[in-house]
Amino acid sequence: MIAIIDYDMGNLRSVSKAFEKLGATTVITRDPQVIAKAERVVLPGVGAFRDCMGHIEEYGLVEPIKEAVAGGRPFLAICIGLQLLFEESHEDGIHKGLGIVKGRVVRFPKPHREARSDYKIPHMGWNSIKRDKDSALLTDIPDGEYFYFVHSYYAECEEPGVTLTTTEYGVEFVSSIERDNLMATQFHPEKSQTAGLKLLKNFLEI
Repeated sequence: MIAIIDYDMGNLRSVSKAFEKLGATTVITRDPQVIAKAERVVLPGVGAFRDCMGHIEEYGLVEPIKEAVAGGRPFLAICIGLQLLFEESHEDGIHKGLGIVKGRVVRFPKPHREARSDYKIPHMGWNSIKRDKDSALLTDIPDGEYFYFVHSYYAECEEPGVTLTTTEYGVEFVSSIERDNLMATQFHPEKSQTAGLKLLKNFLEI
């Protein structure tokens, strides 16, 4: 059973439906006991960092999330879920994150006159990934595969060996991370068609 954490800021149903399409059983929940008993945990997210952290704190989910990661069960964070894992975000001020991964979240550089014509913020649409290391999460997913992104901020990871893939968009940024049982993607696998479903299937098999 997969616990999809509900803190009123995620694209919960689309994530749940993607897993259900693969034959998995999911529950959308903010109950710490349900999260603690789940075989796998998913932290999705859409919205502003400050609001997301505010809701996580309001619903008492900080410790259940940290315990799920520390407990060794497969844990997958998606989009702003990835950003929340870091120590702080510079979105509309400086805001404290979960602090599970060392680093910070910053905004893409503003476009300038010499920038390519399709460089706009937010980074929205299909873009490719470049592997930084091997991973079971990327089994049968080729280097250079395309995934769907929607974000204006990205993570600067300061923890050696954690970056799984990078992507180029004005700068080379971290598009996914992995440390032991903890995995996270800046892109949306649930919106990334065949490649995204393959990644979610790999997560189910880890």
